Amino acid sequence: MEVQQLEQEQPSSQSFKKIVTVASIACGIQFGWALQLSLLTPYVQLLGIPHKWASLIWLCGPVSGLLVQPIVGFHSDTCTSRFGRRRPFIAAGAVLVAIAVFLIGFAADLGHLFGDSVSRQIKPRAIAVFVLGFWILDVANNTLQGPCRAFLADLSGNNHKKTRTANNFFSFFMAVGNVLGYAAGSYTHLYHMLPFTKTKSCDYYCANLKTCFILSITLLLTLTTAALSYVRENPWSPENSGNEGGEIVASGDKLVEESSNSKVPFFGEIFTAFKGLQKPMWILLLVTALNWIAWFPFLLFDTDWMGREVYGGNSQGSAKELKTYNDGVRAGALGLMLNAVVLGLTSLGVEYLARAVGGVKRLWGIVNFLLAFCLAMTLLVTKMAESNRRGVAAVSGGATGHILPPSVGVKVGALAIFTVLGIPQAITFSVPFAMASIFCKSSTAGQGLSLGVLNLAIVIPQMLVSLVGGPFDALFGGGNMPAFLAGAVFAAASGIVALTMLPSPPPDTPTKAPIVGFH
Repeated sequence: MEVQQLEQEQPSSQSFKKIVTVASIACGIQFGWALQLSLLTPYVQLLGIPHKWASLIWLCGPVSGLLVQPIVGFHSDTCTSRFGRRRPFIAAGAVLVAIAVFLIGFAADLGHLFGDSVSRQIKPRAIAVFVLGFWILDVANNTLQGPCRAFLADLSGNNHKKTRTANNFFSFFMAVGNVLGYAAGSYTHLYHMLPFTKTKSCDYYCANLKTCFILSITLLLTLTTAALSYVRENPWSPENSGNEGGEIVASGDKLVEESSNSKVPFFGEIFTAFKGLQKPMWILLLVTALNWIAWFPFLLFDTDWMGREVYGGNSQGSAKELKTYNDGVRAGALGLMLNAVVLGLTSLGVEYLARAVGGVKRLWGIVNFLLAFCLAMTLLVTKMAESNRRGVAAVSGGATGHILPPSVGVKVGALAIFTVLGIPQAITFSVPFAMASIFCKSSTAGQGLSLGVLNLAIVIPQMLVSLVGGPFDALFGGGNMPAFLAGAVFAAASGIVALTMLPSPPPDTPTKAPIVGFH
């Protein structure tokens, strides 16, 4: 009996294989996101979606994240399905992603089937199918990601190092998905693998996108099926959430029993969750919000910056200006690929970096200053590119209509910014989520709801940047520089708050009983 009791007091950490298997779902999720970022904007133009509608379509991401993740997180904390708490939501999210990607990829074909004319520039039925699929995709991704991270926290139990490692692997697989997505999107003849994708209403570019999305569905469903088949949950109920019967729910979720018995409406539960947040969680939300205000301008306009400011092109200009702009966008895609590689490598070394600098909160603060430095350096690269173009124009006497590409030094500088930003991005994709999982153990919310609350500190800044970024740039004469430099200020602010106010996570403590009923 003493040996049994001693074994029960050990930290409740699931096997390394199970954590890696669940984290690998992020690869399938991010594969689709990378395709969106690299291919969907030209596809939108192909369908004829007016520019004034485009911003409303892209706004669906933060809007759905604002509502869906907290709702899904709350219900996944209290789900009593015989398949477990998290697995039903992960499975449902994967199926919804597959449906959404099918609608997006086949929007032109379905529009033509419902009566769109191939000769018309604007295809209203195809646009309707695309918009429906796009909104479903964002809802599905939010349904999938929150429970995935909560599942990893459940698997890690009270072992804080395991929690951080699990989130590091989630970040690593996001990087792998990015690399695969950008690589697939850059290969223009991928549709030859599936010749049926090229149809009367879907040209080679559309067929390439369709093929990429089919590969994305296949990868996501394969990884999700493997993870949910290999890692299982015992059914959860308030009755078995205590110490009896050897079945205990993940640390911090003992308070879920109270919310499930009290029948508090969801929005009342959200209000209760906010009231129950301890000071460390509030500071974490503040640092996260400042951090994402810094990130979003660059994430939204990084390739546009390459095409417009670095290469000197214009997406609305002459044929030569448009070609130059597209050359810059392709160079930006190369930068994103380099960024993804560094992101993946850094994700594997987060624990070592944290030990080297004295803890994860200090590491996060330091890399936020690195983010601020890189965003500020975009101004230097932009000025060098402008100076280079003025020098060429002076030598030629302004007679040539050809726009020369930037110098090698300017290109290297721009790509170096993309590459180095992979380091703070890896920390941003892992450390805040791990800290939220740890801090929520002293709050009145479970893992799922706490991660949903953290997501609010991400999507609200995204909505703010989406709505204010354009007018703010226009106020200072247009271009991307005003938003990038404002981002540098917010990144520095987030670094200061992280280093001076954010508490370090508590050390690992042994639990007094087994935590999760996984098998």
